[in-house]
Amino acid sequence: MNLLRLNFRGLGNPDAVGALRNLIRREAPAIVFLCETKLSGVEFRKIRGCIVEYDGVEVDNVGRSGGLACLWRKGIQCVLRSASVHHMDFSVSIGELSWILISFYGSPGIAERHLSWQLLRELAAQDNDPWVCIGDYNEVLFSTEMKGGDRAHWQMNNFRDAVDGCGLRDVAYERYMFTYDNGQADGANGQSRIDRAMANEEEGRRKLFRFEQIWVGESGCEEAIRRSWDVGDGDLFSANDSCARELKKWKRVSIGKILRDISVKRKKLKRLNEGPRDAHSVKERKKLVAEIANLLRQEEIFWKQRSRNMWLKEGDQNTKFFHRKASQRRERNHIANIVDGEGRVWVGREDVSRVAVNYFAGIFSSGQPPISKTFSMV
Repeated sequence: MNLLRLNFRGLGNPDAVGALRNLIRREAPAIVFLCETKLSGVEFRKIRGCIVEYDGVEVDNVGRSGGLACLWRKGIQCVLRSASVHHMDFSVSIGELSWILISFYGSPGIAERHLSWQLLRELAAQDNDPWVCIGDYNEVLFSTEMKGGDRAHWQMNNFRDAVDGCGLRDVAYERYMFTYDNGQADGANGQSRIDRAMANEEEGRRKLFRFEQIWVGESGCEEAIRRSWDVGDGDLFSANDSCARELKKWKRVSIGKILRDISVKRKKLKRLNEGPRDAHSVKERKKLVAEIANLLRQEEIFWKQRSRNMWLKEGDQNTKFFHRKASQRRERNHIANIVDGEGRVWVGREDVSRVAVNYFAGIFSSGQPPISKTFSMV
């Protein structure tokens, strides 16, 4: 399951709305948190109405600032337990999995920040369920989480005390460490890690290969799958590994120039983000961001042309198409029922598991199964 949290600093212009739709279409998140929308509930619901695959709820802006919102994919149970201008507290359930998920927005004012930590402690004290807190805390835990600028030690100490008191630990992150950049050049540049995800239970998972639905129907995809099964020698696990390798190889050579250009430019942007902020690098960074945005628009047009779905309207930003036809489904797969070899339908976790185990046990004991039969059963 993947979550997306964004600080838009205003979601009232078409470019920002287009960027939101593009991110949702690309990442296919299960849940999206939005911060500083600067929109009223009525204004945000107009935007939400265009993202038809998601339900949602919002907290109004206050004057010209604030505004929180949450979107979740239909089929996920998200129950809002409490909300304020600084947080949204949800009970989330997907199948048998349930936990508490909180979007947090720390006070931007130093004088009021102690109230944010008090709120964090109150949220932690509500119950003993597993919980994840993802947000913009407007504070760092250590001075090493800053590049440029200065911060009083007592500010960081107060944040650390609140985090430790709540029993929270950082969720592992990838890519660039700093989440905020003031956009200035040279000595005036400041970067910090004020956004983070924390949880009261640390869980590590091996990154798995996942089949992308957008590959279905693409030239070469089926051939790559068949090649991998032809060399499987009847071993389901080795055939599965071979299939993953073949699909990765096929994806690298067939995904298209646009996606490769996006990847190259994002790597250049990453190097610029990690380097010094002189006038040249700031100018180059702005240029790269504009080029990446243009490539993303080209990619969107590309998929619209390939979709051949007449109901896909120009103003829809292809959200519907990608969430129905091409979105990666990130939540755990669930088998509601299964048909056994005699045509009987079984439901329930124990019966489904038993039928599946018996079927694959038969495969392993009877030599190489016909691929068509295996596909039809799966």
